[in-house]
Amino acid sequence: MKFGLAAAGSIFVMGAGNSFATENNTKETTHWAFLSDTHIPADVNNRYRGFYPYKNLQTIVPDIASARPQGVTIAGDLARLTGELDDYANLKKLINPLAEQTPIFMALGNHDNRDNFVKVFENTPGQKQPVKGKHVVVVNKKHARLIVLDSLLYVNKVAGLLGKAQRQWLEAYLQQCDDTPTLLCFHHTLEDGDGDLLDVPRLFDMIKPIRKVKALVFGHSHAYGYSKFEDIHLINLPAVGYNFDDAQPVGWVEAYFKNKGGDFVLHAAGGNKDMDSRTTSLTWR
Repeated sequence: MKFGLAAAGSIFVMGAGNSFATENNTKETTHWAFLSDTHIPADVNNRYRGFYPYKNLQTIVPDIASARPQGVTIAGDLARLTGELDDYANLKKLINPLAEQTPIFMALGNHDNRDNFVKVFENTPGQKQPVKGKHVVVVNKKHARLIVLDSLLYVNKVAGLLGKAQRQWLEAYLQQCDDTPTLLCFHHTLEDGDGDLLDVPRLFDMIKPIRKVKALVFGHSHAYGYSKFEDIHLINLPAVGYNFDDAQPVGWVEAYFKNKGGDFVLHAAGGNKDMDSRTTSLTWR
């Protein structure tokens, strides 16, 4: 069975209403920013497909800061290719001005190195969870709970895996936490290819009956889109560093959460900007 964007048959459901937008920027919402695939290199002039990942994030950070979200999440592939210390040092330098204003929560992807990440980012925000060998963080806000999971399996190889220990922790945590709408964020995509999240069937079997889980947020594909599986929203974030396809935007997503759903606004800083400022409204199951 296939999961993810192809399974849902509703890729790129953009501008699908605006049911919560009139309440944006009020105390009735929780305001968030999502990024993915920053791919920050040690060499600030590193270039790929005509894009400069360092310069892209350098441009995007002030935009996010001016939006003043209550939190920021980066969904993995923080580093360029192999998660070198200097990659993370540059990332830290770029996001420090934003981190002084709002907490930044980071997932790890297949181009990250867990040991090097921890050496540079010794003190990261959020409630760190006791999952051996994984970087797992819980963030609780009024309208949404965010659980940042770790799908890094091998450095600089494509596939991802949550693994048994992390899945067992997640199931136990979801069974005992309150019913705040919950989003799971990690790096890997949800198809059944060799480069996707290898334990996605086990993940879906676990979360389908736990109705407080409303959405999965991920990157990896360098493509932007929305779909559903069993009424669970699947939110594929655009890349910051570069796209793989000229039809795709490069940028970030601004989110406004309410108890029954949320608005997601694309900010396209590069690539295909046709969908810039487009809002997609999702209603939770």
